[in-house]
Amino acid sequence: MDSNIDGAWFDEQYNNRARVPGHAAILARWASDSVLARASHPVQLDLQYGLSAAETLDVFPASHADAPVLFFIHGGYWRSLDKSDHSFVAPAFVDAGATVVVPNYALCPAVSVEEIARQTTRALAWTWKNVGRGGGGAGGGKPRRIVVAGHSAGGHLAAMMLCCRWREVLAGMPAQPVAAAVSISGLFDLKPIMHTPFLQADLRLTAAMAQRASPANFAPPKSPLLSLVGADESEEFLRQNRLIGERWGAAAVPVCEEVAGANHFTVLDDLVQPAGRGHHLTLGLLGLTA
Repeated sequence: MDSNIDGAWFDEQYNNRARVPGHAAILARWASDSVLARASHPVQLDLQYGLSAAETLDVFPASHADAPVLFFIHGGYWRSLDKSDHSFVAPAFVDAGATVVVPNYALCPAVSVEEIARQTTRALAWTWKNVGRGGGGAGGGKPRRIVVAGHSAGGHLAAMMLCCRWREVLAGMPAQPVAAAVSISGLFDLKPIMHTPFLQADLRLTAAMAQRASPANFAPPKSPLLSLVGADESEEFLRQNRLIGERWGAAAVPVCEEVAGANHFTVLDDLVQPAGRGHHLTLGLLGLTA
């Protein structure tokens, strides 16, 4: 890493709220659309998957049993936002025939990024064990297919889910319960975050932690990762997207693309809008069609 690059440069590259003046209106839209999603679709809220108060998830069940599951992990740089801000992801996929699970996790600095990754594996293990029967909702039975998607820090966690040793998380799990993952504006190399002042104060990453928690350092997984980033995002986010394709190769990352006209926030529209490339690709991974 160039020693002449200072913290201000990293803040400029990674502070997406500063880069997108309209971010507050977008976040407000996410929140209001999420309220509507919970009002318009059946949902089981705040199901406990772990021991801590933060370890809860919401299940938006499909209308039929044996539905595929979209497991969506929210972003917020591991230190902000909530599953309740992201219910808006669910309706388009539920209407297409999937069950949607949206987990929460504890936030930094109360816990580390590594602990957040562990909590997310517990949420997915709970989903594998409990979601699948009874119209796709919680209550027992295993889903026929789980696809993980995540945005920003959630994109990092989605990639990490492909690298987990699942049989160490829950006895009886298959070696890889995740059929595929979709990372939207994901972070795959955490070393730069150590040099980003506005984040490091909360994340407190060490070199060893960044090494262990960077998906780019793992061997390519057997299940595929689709990696998307907004074409209008920073040089570093574009580099992060290219990096995972280079490190894991085309067999593991068959899609590594930039979404035209999208910034770090509007890129998530591409996942939920029927005309979006990310939406189309995710439906395909779920075995569904629009």
